[in-house]
Amino acid sequence: MSLSRRDLMKLGVVGGAALALPLERTVSAKSGAQGRLASSRLPRPFTLPFRTPPVLQPYRTDATTDFYKVYMKPLQAEVLPGLQTPLWGYNGLVPGPTVRVAQGRRTVMRQVNNLPGKHPVLNYTPWTSVHLHGSPSLPQYDGYASDITNPGQYKDYVYPNTQTARTLWYHDHGLHHTAENVLMGLAAQYQLVDPLERSLPIPKGEFDVPLLISDAMFASDGSLFFDNHSESGMYGDVVLVNGVPWPVMKVKRRRYRFRILNASISRSYQWSLDSGDPMTVIATDAGLMPHPQTVQRFRHGAAERYEVVIDFSKLPVGRRVVLRNTSPKNNIDYADTNKVMAFDVVADDFDRTNNSVPDALNPTNPAMLLTAADAVRTRRLDLVRKHGMWTINGHTWDDVVKSKFSLVEADPREGDVEIWEIRNSSGGWFHPVHIHLIDFRILDRNGKPPMPHELGPKDVVYVGENETVRVVARFEGRGKYMIHCHNLVHEDHDMMSQFEVRADNDVSDPLSDPCTSLPEISDL
Repeated sequence: MSLSRRDLMKLGVVGGAALALPLERTVSAKSGAQGRLASSRLPRPFTLPFRTPPVLQPYRTDATTDFYKVYMKPLQAEVLPGLQTPLWGYNGLVPGPTVRVAQGRRTVMRQVNNLPGKHPVLNYTPWTSVHLHGSPSLPQYDGYASDITNPGQYKDYVYPNTQTARTLWYHDHGLHHTAENVLMGLAAQYQLVDPLERSLPIPKGEFDVPLLISDAMFASDGSLFFDNHSESGMYGDVVLVNGVPWPVMKVKRRRYRFRILNASISRSYQWSLDSGDPMTVIATDAGLMPHPQTVQRFRHGAAERYEVVIDFSKLPVGRRVVLRNTSPKNNIDYADTNKVMAFDVVADDFDRTNNSVPDALNPTNPAMLLTAADAVRTRRLDLVRKHGMWTINGHTWDDVVKSKFSLVEADPREGDVEIWEIRNSSGGWFHPVHIHLIDFRILDRNGKPPMPHELGPKDVVYVGENETVRVVARFEGRGKYMIHCHNLVHEDHDMMSQFEVRADNDVSDPLSDPCTSLPEISDL
């Protein structure tokens, strides 16, 4: 495979771990000899049982820290009945195991890249960088795209877990192949709990259910089919919930809390129930809302997390309720992408505790107390496709690399409050924009109040076609962090830049703690 201009440029300027970048890059993701699997061979919706990913247990613990080992490795899975699909999973699972931690306990997670030397279809080398999305990690543990780990290497990531309760997720962030690596299966939830969340009478235990929703397309041999539509996005004709196509879940006649993560590469969704019943949104990306919001439907961009309570108590036994998707603009839709999963109401007895939603959840969340008047300055991020590349303020990640990682879009001082105005005026696409490190509050969208489901702390904001969104945040921490579109095809081609939180003393370098070659030289 020939070298691209990017590879040649990187070889001259990239230092640290990123010097290990091999001399190839897949210019565009496209499956080869195998054609797309016929829709007649796909399973009928709501014929396969729902399943929940297992919870990962620490390898060991001490007074302050929980230690985990996770191995990224290949597997063969029967995603579609009768066909085997090559995938990559954290500990060989797709999605990976859920990590559940208590506020104030530190996590050290060893991520071992045991992936093969080449992708089975696209033939690139699967270097990785693990991002705990929603964590204020130090820069060297944040999954910086150029801080890569090649097959045969590992890295120990340290997470502080100091924030309020929330649903985070860990996923690959490796430079220029994030879309393919995540589509192969490198994604999982990470749940942080705290005393306030535990004290509320909201659903818990078996009634607190993770939903990782994604979409995929398959080749005629059962392997994943890759088509990034001229670098605009990957869209599948199969909707997967926790890795199962259109599953059906048995539910008892009470309230359930669903932690919905949009883990799709590019697709956005608009959720509703075919019964016409409302849903109650209790938490957003960065934790509990000040007050719950009851909605009939809501829009959900890639990487956003919404915790939703659905009440099945008034439904008769035997009733089926379907979670539907009314697609927002600028997706590519197929026959059954308007369906997601089904809930079948059963007569089983159940625990009646933690079965309500109070009027106040977390009214003192720090991000939600910020106002426009608190900001010391306003900055603008323009999202534009320029000369075939996706850019932020005209910049790409190649420009960051070319600058020897000195180029930044913003340089707030530690503790500053700023307004960021994110503008998508080029038309034809939507951009779910993720700002690492911080929690923010959405101030307005095209001058109007945010949508009801957005009235909570966020770290990803959906910026639709011709929308301008203003967010306000306090920048706590220090060092360089990424800003990017979470349509992962846009990120890979090359809608990613960075900002730096500055302080008087030294800051952490994102490339200061590189990976280590196997075999493991010390135990956690």
